Amino acid sequence: MSAADSQAPDPTSGTQNAFLNEFARAYLAQQRSDRRWRWFWRLVWLVVAGSMVWATLQNMPATHSQVMPHTALVEVRGEIGADTEASADNLMTALRSAFEDQGAQAVVLRINSPGGSPVQAGLVNDEIRRLKALHKKKVYAVCEEMCASAAYYIAVAADDVYVDKASMVGSIGVLMDGFGFTGIMEKAGVERRLLTAGANKGMLDPYSPRNTTHEAYAQAMLDQIHQQFIQVVRTGRGKRLKESPETFSGLFWNGQQAVALGLADHLGSLDMLARDVVKAEDIIDYTQKENLAERLAKRFGAAFGAGAVQAMRASVSLR
Repeated sequence: MSAADSQAPDPTSGTQNAFLNEFARAYLAQQRSDRRWRWFWRLVWLVVAGSMVWATLQNMPATHSQVMPHTALVEVRGEIGADTEASADNLMTALRSAFEDQGAQAVVLRINSPGGSPVQAGLVNDEIRRLKALHKKKVYAVCEEMCASAAYYIAVAADDVYVDKASMVGSIGVLMDGFGFTGIMEKAGVERRLLTAGANKGMLDPYSPRNTTHEAYAQAMLDQIHQQFIQVVRTGRGKRLKESPETFSGLFWNGQQAVALGLADHLGSLDMLARDVVKAEDIIDYTQKENLAERLAKRFGAAFGAGAVQAMRASVSLR
């Protein structure tokens, strides 16, 4: 081989160089893309974290309320139950914050609820009475569209109850509802096979025939809860209550009738009450509200099995 031949260019080297250059460009492009995506997800999580912090801060009472005279507001909205916004835990937390605030001249419960759990309502009623005695502050209830049953159970803990002339007030009674499917099962040829350990464990099973002994036991329990409700109303309303055979029958009345019957004291609104009675027009809301984290948890977590749990739960309600 001559010297000229040994120095001739390798025909494959150009191809290799081109391949290496292309690989390097692709690698660098991929690195840049990965960095961009990392920054993108970092920004997403930063926004989510910031939203959660902001939502949490929104639920905290304003710090300036410590020195500013105001009317403290706690909302009672929707069904009263352990897993609702109007749960005893949420309402009692809000009430404690309102009572403990030195700037709060009085506490107002603004109620728009058809009722719910007698247990949750009883806990709130007891806590209102405790806080009133401890802090020596007035409590007022302002009923909007509806203040019925368990909602009224809470309202009677207030010193005075204000209503609109068209509000629905009362329904002082207790119910336990359900369905019976035995007739449909017989027609469809379906047989109920229920095994229990304990003679009364299958009490009020909707797929079994009615049992008069079980029904009598349940009725006695409802009557006892009803008497507890009646006693709470009598204690809260005192001599203002004008009792009649219908008072504790489960009937409800409009606001104007409720005032005449002593179930409520005055016609009025929240703004009128804060301005003319409490003499503190500024209203600060202490109601516990769900933050972003709680909403996400309910949407992607707890809500998954809620339907099945509700379908199996036997309920006693003040509605």
